[in-house]
Amino acid sequence: MELNSLSEGKWWGDDCLRHVDGFWLLPQFVEPIDRVVKHFRPLPSDIILASFPKTGTTWLKSLLFAIVHRTSKHRLAMKNPHELVPNLEVQVYTASDEPLTTNPCSRHRIFSTHIPYQLLAKTLDSSDCRIVYVTRNPKDTLVSTWYFVNKWKKAEKEPWPLEVAAEKFCDGLVPCGPYYDHVMGYKKLSSEKPKKLFFITYEELMSDPISHVKNLAEFLGCPFEGEHEVEEVVKCCSFRVLSEHEVNKSEESPVWFQLPYNSFFRKGAVGDHKNHLSDEIIERIDALTIEKFHSVGFMYGI
Repeated sequence: MELNSLSEGKWWGDDCLRHVDGFWLLPQFVEPIDRVVKHFRPLPSDIILASFPKTGTTWLKSLLFAIVHRTSKHRLAMKNPHELVPNLEVQVYTASDEPLTTNPCSRHRIFSTHIPYQLLAKTLDSSDCRIVYVTRNPKDTLVSTWYFVNKWKKAEKEPWPLEVAAEKFCDGLVPCGPYYDHVMGYKKLSSEKPKKLFFITYEELMSDPISHVKNLAEFLGCPFEGEHEVEEVVKCCSFRVLSEHEVNKSEESPVWFQLPYNSFFRKGAVGDHKNHLSDEIIERIDALTIEKFHSVGFMYGI
């Protein structure tokens, strides 16, 4: 990435995103993302959780941690999932070319990232690491993003209107956007290399968590010995259980992000966009979904 050749685009008031190889990034994460791309060397035993922001990342972090570290899943009651599964560009490579030491004694290191595959392809393809990608209905993703951004300090004086958020989302001018390009980068990889990437939708997980968590464990090489183990993991990682832990209700902010830990837990519902979006916005997003997903055979999002 050539940092001096990046263009900018306004997405919220006077705040701009920077354009890097077809994607819009928050300015403060451009250099950390560049460090990840240049210096991160995943081990064959590493697990990378990739996702577009606000598509189920917190839930998947909890599930991955509980699956891989089954005997330590009680730690989810004491630490926020984002502390247990750190983000490469936000926590691991945030200030140095040398990564922070993370889970040094673990057989499987687990990291997360919001970096598009199109930017991270050489890094991920250079290793036999396993990748898990979660996506979510674009309309619910928009609403969740809108809520999350309006918790930022700037929103106290300058809220982000839903109509503006919808317009920017459709134009792709949101952090890590365009959403559709982000999803399709990893979707294409999952079609080409299903043993490398496990692609799952938020809605699939919600509809049948037992089956999908069992499949996820097998993909990761950590199969369950019995049904009771699967049920325990699903239960301890449920929205109801996780949201009740004191650490996840905390109004304290981590050193690596501006919002408190409780900002990562809102509803976790499917179809919440129906309570917020106008018919006009829904029709516009659905038309985009048909163009970007359905036209290439990915029948999802409507």
